[in-house]
Amino acid sequence: MERLCAVLVLIGSLLLPTPSEAALQVRDDRGQIIRFAQPPRRIVSVLPSLTETVAALGGLDRLVGTDRYSDWPENVRALPKVGGGIDPNLEAIVALRPDCVLIAPSARVSRRLEQLGLRVVALEPKTHADVRRVIRVVGTLLGSSSVPRLLTDMERGLDAAAVRVPAKAKGMRAYVEVDRTPYAASSGSFLGETLARLGLANIVPASMGPFPHLNPEFVVSANPSVILMAGGSAAELSARPGWKRIEAVRLGRVRVFDQQEGNVLVRPGPRLAEAAALLADALAVLVP
Repeated sequence: MERLCAVLVLIGSLLLPTPSEAALQVRDDRGQIIRFAQPPRRIVSVLPSLTETVAALGGLDRLVGTDRYSDWPENVRALPKVGGGIDPNLEAIVALRPDCVLIAPSARVSRRLEQLGLRVVALEPKTHADVRRVIRVVGTLLGSSSVPRLLTDMERGLDAAAVRVPAKAKGMRAYVEVDRTPYAASSGSFLGETLARLGLANIVPASMGPFPHLNPEFVVSANPSVILMAGGSAAELSARPGWKRIEAVRLGRVRVFDQQEGNVLVRPGPRLAEAAALLADALAVLVP
């Protein structure tokens, strides 16, 4: 490994373009400018939303490895896996010889990868505006002409989903659970933004953080009219102390999304409109 690292450092220092030689450059979420002599051809993505963005912009054939959670589109599942997003396997990434690593700013290996001569672009969308910005950055990186179409289709899909929400559901108090412990999506999260776009009121305020860990009694007191869950089961809600009294539980207005649907909901990427459609379809059933 040490010999491989030394070789990579040497190659990286020889190939790193000067500002005048760089064909393109991007600014990542660390505020760093990363320059490339040409659009990268071997990309390792260590965040599912970034993997999906690369694929949506026509760069699927450039992906040579991903984190273990990246599973869309289907072809991605067969790619080599480099561990989790926060602390991926350094040796596994290096062995794939990437000319670009897409990674979350919180990942601890970024600096080490750069010391080994690899170019790292740190991006992590957290809001709808972030998703649009990241699509533009990745589009620049790929030299893709698909950015305007993707952004337009995404906006049209969000608008179409909002139209499908029943009038009776508009303004209803909603609770979106992303983990059974429970963690919820607040109005300040990208998922909360989608909920607002559909015309619902989130019982969890932005002041609690994007995805706060809640005291279950908070949900009982808030008494949501609709409950939307990424995983778990509707039956288990009645077993939670006091939850039988919640309007959504009493009236059966609970929709549990399976793992595949849940992945669509909790990933802030190019499938935002698909997530909105899932929520709108659920509301059409729960509030006919």
